[in-house]
Amino acid sequence: MQRKFAVITGASSGIGLELARIASREGYDLLVVADRMAIEDLPAALGAEAGTVEAIYADLSTFEGVDEVLAAAAGRPIDLLCANAGHGLGREFLGQEPQEWRHVVDTNVTGTLYLLQAVLKDMSRRNAGKVLVTGSIAGYLPGSFQAVYNASKAFIDNFTDALRDELKEKDGIVITTLMPGPTETEFFERADMMDTDVGTQDKDDPAKVAKDGWEALMKGEAHIVSGWKNKIQKTIANVTPASTLAGMHRKMAQPGTAEPQND
Repeated sequence: MQRKFAVITGASSGIGLELARIASREGYDLLVVADRMAIEDLPAALGAEAGTVEAIYADLSTFEGVDEVLAAAAGRPIDLLCANAGHGLGREFLGQEPQEWRHVVDTNVTGTLYLLQAVLKDMSRRNAGKVLVTGSIAGYLPGSFQAVYNASKAFIDNFTDALRDELKEKDGIVITTLMPGPTETEFFERADMMDTDVGTQDKDDPAKVAKDGWEALMKGEAHIVSGWKNKIQKTIANVTPASTLAGMHRKMAQPGTAEPQND
């Protein structure tokens, strides 16, 4: 019997790498997509004991990069897609270069939608497949000093809800939105947010976040907010005025809000 096949993006580190480890343990052949880790190191990092692990570099902010991923699948039916690739950006919007915020939008929104559309067209024809999309509780918060990123995740959180409804008659397809909070990954360093409160606070374990997302997907759940603190924050966000939420986010994400470190 042919092994199941999974495509996992954003697998250089953090949640994506942990999802790839779970998928490998669960018997999937893997195509993992990275943009930072040397791709030859990924199979060893996954500790795959059986099956195949192919790792490729691709810029998922471009259609060409997504096409490279689809070409690498070589026509093999994709049983599982973890659309986890994402890019953050901190600091004030007016001080950002257009190419910086455009890369966030192109990675988190445009590239993600292009990949989802291509994969789900085939899954829809087969009425079979599982998709885990990494959104964020940031999508529920107007993101002062992280405005474009939070807005991009609001788009993804909203979009996946609509997509689930459009495909609700396809009972063999599961689409789950994983909504983590601040997680111990390279995200905040890459987003230039290491002088902020949110960048330096204790964060969630990416292995735990990935496990929560995986279990929700296998149960067929629509959403999963990982971490009880994040569940509370999402609940509060649903009943709090946007101006208040933006002010709360300012206190977390404004440059210079990091607590002094004791020697």
